[in-house]
Amino acid sequence: MSPLLDVRHLRVTFTTDGGPVTAVHDVSFAVQPGEVLAVVGESGSGKSVSLLSVLGLVDRRRTVVEGEATFRGEPILGLSERALRRIRGRDIALISQDPMTALTPVHRIGDQIAEQIRAHERVSRHAARDRTVALLRDVNIPMPERAVDRYPHELSGGMRQRAVIAMALSCNPALLVADEPTTALDTTVQAQVLDMLRRLSAQHGSSVVLITHDMGVVAEMATRVAVMYAGRIVETGTVAELFDDPWHPYTWGLLDSIPPLTGPRPRRLPSIAGMPPPPGRTEPGCPFAPRCRAAMPICRLPPPEQVAGGHRALCVLDAPTRAALRPPRVAA
Repeated sequence: MSPLLDVRHLRVTFTTDGGPVTAVHDVSFAVQPGEVLAVVGESGSGKSVSLLSVLGLVDRRRTVVEGEATFRGEPILGLSERALRRIRGRDIALISQDPMTALTPVHRIGDQIAEQIRAHERVSRHAARDRTVALLRDVNIPMPERAVDRYPHELSGGMRQRAVIAMALSCNPALLVADEPTTALDTTVQAQVLDMLRRLSAQHGSSVVLITHDMGVVAEMATRVAVMYAGRIVETGTVAELFDDPWHPYTWGLLDSIPPLTGPRPRRLPSIAGMPPPPGRTEPGCPFAPRCRAAMPICRLPPPEQVAGGHRALCVLDAPTRAALRPPRVAA
């Protein structure tokens, strides 16, 4: 099956007052039809920049985007803004991390959703409003006939996020890019939004790219995972492969930081020591080596790619060494 979205050797460089800064280095990934791909990593790892660059949502005057990206077999990198506008919203939709900044505060919720529908389809104002009410009902907003005429500030954070999801689904897109859609929500609302996102994406037949730093969300939502660190994808695999047999020490750290559901309660959750390198700093070897508990002198060289089927990792450690060094709770 051909990928819905196929990104190869993506490199993103920003022009700054201090010179060019490369935030994304040689990133490649593919999204299959009906798949939920989770892109996970710390803040600043390049998750959002990678997807926003593919969608053309970066400042072209100060950003150089190199590589290849195809959607349904057609190249989309380098398309004009007009051509991209025909794809964004209709075929590829973005669910923003902060719904308050994604929505215009001086326009009603319903007008903003209806505007997107009418921008991509030839429908009347009345038909667009009716569909907007139906979408708000689908995302479980109470009294959608009234909510359609409310302004963003009149809704709670969870309701605003539901409205943004309704807008993203308004034209039945083939691909949803969800940029940390539950970051600002409490645990109960987060579970409701994730369940709704899963249900609606299945109902509409949409593939999903889920950008997150929450491994619990990854376990619940994703079918495949790409772990990013310092602008690089350091490990990819299915959810079962990544949780049952993680290869990269950075992935160990992410998994080890999840609070345990059984056993004694730890006094303090494990954390990854140190800080990620600032964007633009190039290390001669593995970028994670300064923070890695398993670092060796050979890590000063570029790491080789370990491959077994669809499971890949940029790390020098072989299987016996990984088994011996992996933290006990991750190994269990």
